[in-house]
Amino acid sequence: MTARYKNALVMICDEMAPMTAWGPPPATPNLDLLRKRGVSFDAAYTPSPICVPTRAAIAAGRWLHETGCWSSAEPYDGTPQGWAHHLRDAGVETASFGKLHFRKADDDCGFESQTEPVHVVDGIGWPRGLLRRPVCDYDATAGIAEEIGAGETDYLRFDRRVTDASSAWMRDDARKNRPWCAFVSWFSPHYPLTAPADLFAQFDPCAYESGAEAVPDHPILREIAGFFAHDQHFTPQSRGIARAAYYTLWSFIDAQVGAVLDALEASGMADETLILFTSDHGEMLGGKGFWGKSTMYEPSVRVPLIIAGAGIAQGRRDDPVSLIDIAPTLCDALGVTAAGFSGRSLLSPPRPDRAVISEYHDGGASVGITMLRWNDAGGRWKYVHYAEGAPAQLFALDHDPDETCNLIDQRPDMAQTARDKLWSILDPEAVNRQAHADQAARIAELGGREAILAAPQWNFTPAGGTD
Repeated sequence: MTARYKNALVMICDEMAPMTAWGPPPATPNLDLLRKRGVSFDAAYTPSPICVPTRAAIAAGRWLHETGCWSSAEPYDGTPQGWAHHLRDAGVETASFGKLHFRKADDDCGFESQTEPVHVVDGIGWPRGLLRRPVCDYDATAGIAEEIGAGETDYLRFDRRVTDASSAWMRDDARKNRPWCAFVSWFSPHYPLTAPADLFAQFDPCAYESGAEAVPDHPILREIAGFFAHDQHFTPQSRGIARAAYYTLWSFIDAQVGAVLDALEASGMADETLILFTSDHGEMLGGKGFWGKSTMYEPSVRVPLIIAGAGIAQGRRDDPVSLIDIAPTLCDALGVTAAGFSGRSLLSPPRPDRAVISEYHDGGASVGITMLRWNDAGGRWKYVHYAEGAPAQLFALDHDPDETCNLIDQRPDMAQTARDKLWSILDPEAVNRQAHADQAARIAELGGREAILAAPQWNFTPAGGTD
């Protein structure tokens, strides 16, 4: 396979939704410039609306049901091998900077070097989400409404270190000696929703205020909202402050992206480097009563995705793509032949008939949830399957972008089309059974349900020193 680029730069943030729904959008001049230079994918989706399973799927280039990394306590340990292994074994220098959220640094996950690596806590992760039969209580939900506004956090300090380290690495003349692929990963705009004061001062929290939104009348969504009961801790005013801080963190991340791109430009290697920017999942920001992710609604499951580089046609694409496509894209770009990926290269022509999925088997949901997203002559469609007979959802996104009208009964033709498409990819009922079986074994490994319930609760992964 012939290499299209000598190098590749992947930049990924955490919890950035692809749209603003609560007021004026933040200024993101560096991302705007990157969009103008390359292709922006308007229908890019996470393989799971939660961090740890998504990070595994990105690394392996495979769906959740293929990695077995179902939840936040089942992290990636280097198997199955992914894009970093293939590139490294082909002689490409592979380096990570920042958050990986794999099991531990000692695992062979394909990177020759890891700078400022963050992996799951104690090599275990967050086991409370395993307790889904029945769904347990989760009390550490108030913090998201308390740590808001202007200020400084460990995440901000960490993200600046990641920017500085990756920028210095690219400026080093040693990078010119062999092809390389750098994976630069920031925490922001993940909560705590506390942002640098100078940037926060540019936003008016009043413009983002709202009352509470009702949780949709659906048994599994009510389960999730009851488990991740964040919204009950907010007032209209604090919702405004939190949202303003969240969008401020977009501006903060934009500045980090700009600094890394400046370093790439200064290195003299920009013209021979493929650039990719994305986020691992989105953020509901109080929409439909949810904060965080963990649902299949667009702000949670759709992500920004941009690729740029010499020879890439500028513009936008609306064909559904997935973050599992990153793996084959990097191998394609750098001329490395690799088999076994479930995604397809983003450098390939669009496939209008393609459908992509997202899977959730983590905290708050007693059954597995699987989303199918596809386009046809009738527009953009989304189907959400809840296992074990829970009601399904069908949305016509062109006419109903806010996903308020479930057409599952009104459009039996499209519902059947969706089921046929979904079952051609996986059997969601069989996957649900396998996930529960694997998680029962994992619960036993960790000492059983009572041991997990007795362990300390926490709201987000600490920055640094988590192995």
